[in-house]
Amino acid sequence: MAVVDLAEAAPGILVLTMQDRVNKNAFTDEMTLALLDAFETIAAEEQAKVVVLTGFDSYFSTGGDQSALLRLHEGEGNFATTSLYSLALDCRIPVISAMQGHGIGGGFVIGLFADMVFLSRESVYTTNFMKYGFTPGMGATYMVPLKMGTALGHEMLMTARNYRGEELKQRGVPFAVLPRDQVLPEAVKAARQLAEKPRVSLITLKDHLVAEQRRRLPEFIQAEVAMHQKTFHQDEVKEKILSLFGR
Repeated sequence: MAVVDLAEAAPGILVLTMQDRVNKNAFTDEMTLALLDAFETIAAEEQAKVVVLTGFDSYFSTGGDQSALLRLHEGEGNFATTSLYSLALDCRIPVISAMQGHGIGGGFVIGLFADMVFLSRESVYTTNFMKYGFTPGMGATYMVPLKMGTALGHEMLMTARNYRGEELKQRGVPFAVLPRDQVLPEAVKAARQLAEKPRVSLITLKDHLVAEQRRRLPEFIQAEVAMHQKTFHQDEVKEKILSLFGR
């Protein structure tokens, strides 16, 4: 089974499902290439008006896999080699992230790049970069405070602790937080509302609404890569990746 599935749920509505059950939707090389290819396909779909990005069962995405983190520790490339993190932002049509399952590290951040976000009460959401001793990447230092609020966003980035969706709801996050089985249906319902509008109008409005994000993001990516040069190559980071990954 392919690690992603792209299907038309209704006229103008595409649902992109990450479904790598073996790796819990981690950003393996296969998943990364599949997502890049899927968004290229979406860009060529001239009738598409909205994309719903979701996962399977209790997982949305678990972010970078252990082997990728170890390669970064060894200085083999950086997370900005591809535009994986900003696929939703760069997409011309609106993207809705239906994070019905756990969103971990970059897996949570990639969902926050969407134009609309739905979370589940039961799932865990975390920006766990500092758990392993390296500073956040994937645009997290910009997108997390922007979408979650400055105080909560900074707390999430610095403590790297886990938050259930219900706790985030109580903390006042500006997203719908629903029982897990309602997340995708409600996201599709929102997609239907968008699909009623002309495609040109949706694209034009999105371009206006996210113009500042698209303009500012590169400076944050550059700063995050520079911070990784200082923090990723510590022996302690490798030890934490080997001992704590997946816990």
